[in-house]
Amino acid sequence: MARSLGELAAEFGCELIGEPSATVSRVATLADAGDGHLSFCADSAYLELLRNTRATAVILRSTDVEQCPVAALITDNPYLVYARIAVALHPEPAPVVGVHETAAVSASATISSSAEISRNAVICDDALIGDDVVVGPGAVVGPRCKLGKGTRILANATLVQDVTVGERCLIHPGAIVGSDGFGNVQGENGWEKLPQIGGVRIGDDVEIGANTTIDRGALADTVIGKGVRIDNLVQIAHNVQIGDHTAIAAQVGIAGSTVVGKRCKFAGQAGIVGHINICDDVIVAGKTVISKHVTEPGFYAGSIPGEPHKDWKRKVARFRRLGDLTDRVTALEQRDKSTKTASSDDE
Repeated sequence: MARSLGELAAEFGCELIGEPSATVSRVATLADAGDGHLSFCADSAYLELLRNTRATAVILRSTDVEQCPVAALITDNPYLVYARIAVALHPEPAPVVGVHETAAVSASATISSSAEISRNAVICDDALIGDDVVVGPGAVVGPRCKLGKGTRILANATLVQDVTVGERCLIHPGAIVGSDGFGNVQGENGWEKLPQIGGVRIGDDVEIGANTTIDRGALADTVIGKGVRIDNLVQIAHNVQIGDHTAIAAQVGIAGSTVVGKRCKFAGQAGIVGHINICDDVIVAGKTVISKHVTEPGFYAGSIPGEPHKDWKRKVARFRRLGDLTDRVTALEQRDKSTKTASSDDE
């Protein structure tokens, strides 16, 4: 979709240096951009690419304008403005209204006349499909699931049962929402399954990545707040609550009944144990394990970076001797304390 620079500057609050009638139709990197392309520069590390770009225009800060050989859209937050303009230039296709002949739809399901139900999709009993919803090829919307206006369920994603999804959500291929939580009790003859009779409630404007799994609650619902962003390959267990606008990167695991506050950020492979509370505005570094309540906002980290193997083996050997070292230090401290006590008595 071609747009003039003048239109974009006015719509997105930018100062324009260049010809207002010039048009762009696509976004591209500084290195790859050409005629009709819009790019951005949000980091001084890319100034050399900026100086040599062949884009029609670049979104950047005022401090970098002198480095720009082409038209510039000036803003204090180039990356955010780029994201918004990219959506305008590359809008999602409108739903292809109707139910494909190969889809399997329950007679008790309710489907909006403006929704798209794609090839081989399955819509189960008492499901509710709202206006402008897209259910992609092979996707499954299970019993009693509800999809709000403008939500898109992409290919082969599965909503198992009792999942309520808000408006304008995006669930990527292979995601599974509403499967059984890991509820088991050990009996005399082995494990016995606890029924998982809760559901999943997802707020508006949530994105859930490919092959991510979100379990339904054991009794109450698992809850994902509005505006949450969840990457690929994330595991969220039963009865977890995620606060509004929290972001969770790939391979994070959150154990059951954990409550996460608003605007938190979890980097890749972080692990959160069950039955703890994490307050608002917490950032957790990659591979960090959170094992107790977090009551103060801030940045939490606890991983060990990689290093040459021989150095790591040497440190592991020292770790193994820590118990003996602790015992020796304790004995020395006790002997020193006894010596000081004896000296005091002599005086």
